[in-house]
Amino acid sequence: MVEELLVAAVTVASVGAVYVAAAARIVKQYERGVVLRLGRLRGVPRTPGFTMVVPGVDRLHKVNMQIVTMPVPAQEGITRDNVTVRVDAVVYFKVVDASNAIIRVEDYRFAVSQMAQTSLRSIIGKSDLDDLLSNREKLNQGLELMIDSPAVDWGVSIDRVEIKDVSLPETMKRSMARQAEADRERRARIINADAELQASKKLAEAAGVMSEQPAALQLRLLQTVVAVAAEKNSTLVLPFPVELLRFLERAQQPNELQVPTPPPSGSSDAA
Repeated sequence: MVEELLVAAVTVASVGAVYVAAAARIVKQYERGVVLRLGRLRGVPRTPGFTMVVPGVDRLHKVNMQIVTMPVPAQEGITRDNVTVRVDAVVYFKVVDASNAIIRVEDYRFAVSQMAQTSLRSIIGKSDLDDLLSNREKLNQGLELMIDSPAVDWGVSIDRVEIKDVSLPETMKRSMARQAEADRERRARIINADAELQASKKLAEAAGVMSEQPAALQLRLLQTVVAVAAEKNSTLVLPFPVELLRFLERAQQPNELQVPTPPPSGSSDAA
């Protein structure tokens, strides 16, 4: 009798151990467990830790609640200003409702990926090339809104969307380089012209001051000579001031009046 009870106890313990091993489940901290009993949703998702299900009746689906980083394949399209570009992006999303992620959509990762690709092509067609290159923050927000609207029903929340790279054709790159070079040259010419204008105004003011004092022009000339003479390897050509020529001309005129005129040959004195 004792042996029979012992065998029965061992049998019950073995069956219990097998049942516990078949029914025991571990849900990790970053997961939620969705239980389907005979194909129907059973209560709220299971929280992290140890949990039990009915073997053969319940089916536990574990859903990852971490933020998922999903690269969006490069999409080729034509912008609003008729430029062909290839744009790739990355989507950051997470599951906020584990039950909807299992019940509402077959594969929420694939659904988010396809929605991201479609939205990216739509953004390319609605944007100009300048917006894709310099105004990405606004495009990221628009792209995030386009993906997040249908993803809410799937129990998925879009954290953020980033456009990674915009690839341009080589011909467009060369055209943009020529445009940038021409723009830089235009700015350089404007700066030089403005400098010439300011210099001409200052020179006009200096000429007005020097015209009142002619000696100032001579002093300025001497200063220029000193500055040029500092270079030993240069040849200095010194201009002769016009004012000095006029002074010498006026100085010679009285001397010419005092010179006596020689008598003509064959005069009466000789006779």
